[in-house]
Amino acid sequence: MKAKILTRSAVAAAVVVALSAGYVAGHNNVPAPQVIAPAQAAALMPAEAAAKTGIPDFSGLVETYGPAVVNISAKHVVKQTSARRSQNQVPMDPDDPFYQFFKRFGGMPGFGGGGGGDGGPGADRPSEGLGSGFIVSSDGYILTNAHVVDNANVVTVKLTDKREYRAKVIGADKQSDVAVLKIDAKNLPIVKIGDPNGSKVGQWVVAIGSPYGFDNTVTSGIISAKSRALPNENYTPFIQTDVPVNPGNSGGPLFNLQGEVIGINSMIYSQTGGFQGLSFAIPINEAIKVKDALIKTGHVDRGRLGVTVQGMNQSLANSFGMKSPQGALVSSVEAGGPAAKAGLQPGDVITSLNGVPVSDSTSLPAQVAGLAPGTSAKVTVWRDKGAKDLSVTIGALKDAKTASAKTGGDDDAASAQDARLGVAVRPLTPEEKQGESLSRGLLVQQSNGAAASAGIQAGDVILAVNGQPVTSVQQLKSMVSHAGDSIALLIQRDDAQIFVPVDLS
Repeated sequence: MKAKILTRSAVAAAVVVALSAGYVAGHNNVPAPQVIAPAQAAALMPAEAAAKTGIPDFSGLVETYGPAVVNISAKHVVKQTSARRSQNQVPMDPDDPFYQFFKRFGGMPGFGGGGGGDGGPGADRPSEGLGSGFIVSSDGYILTNAHVVDNANVVTVKLTDKREYRAKVIGADKQSDVAVLKIDAKNLPIVKIGDPNGSKVGQWVVAIGSPYGFDNTVTSGIISAKSRALPNENYTPFIQTDVPVNPGNSGGPLFNLQGEVIGINSMIYSQTGGFQGLSFAIPINEAIKVKDALIKTGHVDRGRLGVTVQGMNQSLANSFGMKSPQGALVSSVEAGGPAAKAGLQPGDVITSLNGVPVSDSTSLPAQVAGLAPGTSAKVTVWRDKGAKDLSVTIGALKDAKTASAKTGGDDDAASAQDARLGVAVRPLTPEEKQGESLSRGLLVQQSNGAAASAGIQAGDVILAVNGQPVTSVQQLKSMVSHAGDSIALLIQRDDAQIFVPVDLS
């Protein structure tokens, strides 16, 4: 079985050379582009065409805003060692759905190569990637993906009228995968910015870009989902579509039927490297915030809470005395971080931030990131079967550290088997505490019954039950004996902490 891949959709040099050669930059005998006046952007979809066929007519949209979509060529010179790092390979099972997460196409084995031989370990080699972008101001500001221009030495922008410009990278934000370019030109055609919050699942959308080097290619589909969270992409609530997006579409616009840009096409989910029905776009409102910050300061400031969170389900909700699974469950708190200073604890369920409900764990990071570092925020948590308000001073994301699992308390020397839970546990030895950076916890030696069914396994360290820290074997037995039909165990496995719901019934 081939590994499933979530990948940025920039394309490699071999395709660029084959498909986009033949124009010399700086050619003077090229007509100036037509500037789109507001009055021309009236009817984008003829009502009669839609009424007759039931399918929208996108021709007006493309004629009006297609000239504002550009082709971007980014040239790189990278070391062999750097090229291997840029693949961003994750040490996971090849059959894992997120194996080789976000592998880049530029200069990678199996995806077209980087143009030229490898020259041996550590040798320099040129590569050229291709992507898309769109003009957001008539004086030459362009939005694209950060990965399209990542480490580029020369960035060239080609308009639909074949004019080419050397572009300056104003800034690139890898967290959001948004980059801002600037070309020296005036009176350029521009796109119209829309509001992705007003879009609905099932509505038609249109993508324009340069898949595999084919300039100004138009594809269409529908919005499949909104606010989609993806692994390692905690700060972007992606728009998922079934619009055909392929290598080279990266950085191109996603339009609604009103001709408004609501997203930047960024990645695809694929087993082959090509389109397979799952495309993801960055909401344009998020991208505009990044653009404004990059133009103004050259960087993006994001808020940080200093917690690790996980999603809720009904079993966890029952364990914490909640009627329904909502909010973000805190599984660990960074020692000395903003949350720790405010009194947040593992086992707290964050239900709102500054009065805005936290629907689930995937929405919280973006909400926190949108807050200015140094500002005060009200965090409402569910603790001990009741709501509690805490005031936290938001930290800066750039200062983020790995969350710590250290707690206080004493262990006993006993080892015991809990029949109801189905685990044999013992306190950690001094050496184990030091190796795991823990001051307490119970090591699972055997797991069966309810615990095994829930996924608890030998080697896990039980840190808490229903949010209450475990200090001894006897305490664990007492907590389990007095629990209801389900409990939530906070465990540490390797370097990660997570709450695991266990059905005791």
